[in-house]
Amino acid sequence: LWATPRGPKNATLEQCDLGLGPGVLRGAYTQLPRYFADTGKVQDAESRIVTCIMELQGLSLEEATREWYKPGSENEALVTFVATQSRGEKIDVPAVHPREAELYAIGEALFFRRAGPLDFACSTCHGLDDRRIRLQELPNLSTKQGAQASMSQWPAYRVSQGVVWTMQRRLIDCIRQMRWPEPEFLSEAVIALEIYMQNKASGVVSEAPGIKR
Repeated sequence: LWATPRGPKNATLEQCDLGLGPGVLRGAYTQLPRYFADTGKVQDAESRIVTCIMELQGLSLEEATREWYKPGSENEALVTFVATQSRGEKIDVPAVHPREAELYAIGEALFFRRAGPLDFACSTCHGLDDRRIRLQELPNLSTKQGAQASMSQWPAYRVSQGVVWTMQRRLIDCIRQMRWPEPEFLSEAVIALEIYMQNKASGVVSEAPGIKR
């Protein structure tokens, strides 16, 4: 998919700029989410790849995201390919740009916000040490050690689903299970949670794609 010409412009994604320059993949995934001046947004891997699909290949947003939710979707395949190119690189998301810092603060607030009919927050499951659910160990994502143990593995093959999931899909599903309003794909709220957790995980070596229950 990355190297196949597609869309109205009959172009590949090989010149996609993921933050380190057009076509540079090594180390790019481990520095996402980050601010991009050309879009004026903080973007994660999913949203940045969609931007490249639109700009380089000429597809519309609807066309580029139409089947993102399907198991083994093209979006997940592309993110997994990009993440694999940074395997062995350290996660480095300092969140120093003003817009990055703003989204970090939003992500932190969302992580601890209790809401919905179950009065749940992300921190309900992932804010304390030594917690389990259905015999599954739950990392404490509010700590550096817990965030590093988890974030270094995503995207990950989920044994329970039989497919690879990206972090954005994992977060959207978590929010759904919390009975919060389900966010849209590429939602800024999801990216805010990602930058919060990736900042916590900075310094650990990426082992993605990993394997999860």
